[in-house]
Amino acid sequence: MTTASLVTGAGRGIGAAIAYALADAGHLVAVHAGHDADAAERVRAGLPGDGHAVVVGDLSSPEACRRVFDEAARELGGIDVLVNNAGIFQAHPVDGTSYADWQQAWRRTLEVNLMGPANLSWLMADHLIHRSRGPAGGRLISVGSRGAYRGEPTTPAYGASKAALHSMTQSLAVALAPHGIVAAAVAPGFVDTRMGRPVLQGAQGDAVRAQSPFGRVAEPEEVAAVVLWLATGAPEWVSGTVVDANGASYLR
Repeated sequence: MTTASLVTGAGRGIGAAIAYALADAGHLVAVHAGHDADAAERVRAGLPGDGHAVVVGDLSSPEACRRVFDEAARELGGIDVLVNNAGIFQAHPVDGTSYADWQQAWRRTLEVNLMGPANLSWLMADHLIHRSRGPAGGRLISVGSRGAYRGEPTTPAYGASKAALHSMTQSLAVALAPHGIVAAAVAPGFVDTRMGRPVLQGAQGDAVRAQSPFGRVAEPEEVAAVVLWLATGAPEWVSGTVVDANGASYLR
């Protein structure tokens, strides 16, 4: 039986690399984008194999979460793996942001980075528990961040949202284990994506690369390889694990 996966935020960067890795392993993949359907379609068109789908929706909306999930399940004939990857990174330093902008940054970041994954995880668990062949074998994988541990001084809501995502993953691992469902996460460091490239190409670029003893930042495919392992090859005993993938740039 073919495995089906929904990957959020898969129109570019880490999400696109995850979609490709899963498709290359034989999965049917629903490529999600928040707004850019064209980007998601380009990713879908480049995936190995046939039968993949594109789903579009702003995951800060509970209604959109349900629509995206239901559409993906319908297009793929069910979902076995959910990858919560979509997220935003909005600068809001406490000493340089107005009170109104501070509230807006926290609200928007938590809606996308935490509430979206929380709602999709509920939908995924409900889908698995009530599917005809039973829930066992389902996997919920979330992309967190080392920022959950080391702090994000200019984007504190981002760091807080990822810490909460890690905690949610571990809570779900305990709650869903009796159903045979695995929940795990990966915590990358800095990754060479469009979102991070302005920093890498700017005055702080060398300092960011120097955070790792390898003298570089991660490629999206390196994070995707960890997600692929968690979603497919890893034993269920990894459930509850948050895998650091930061090139030894932050050790705990």
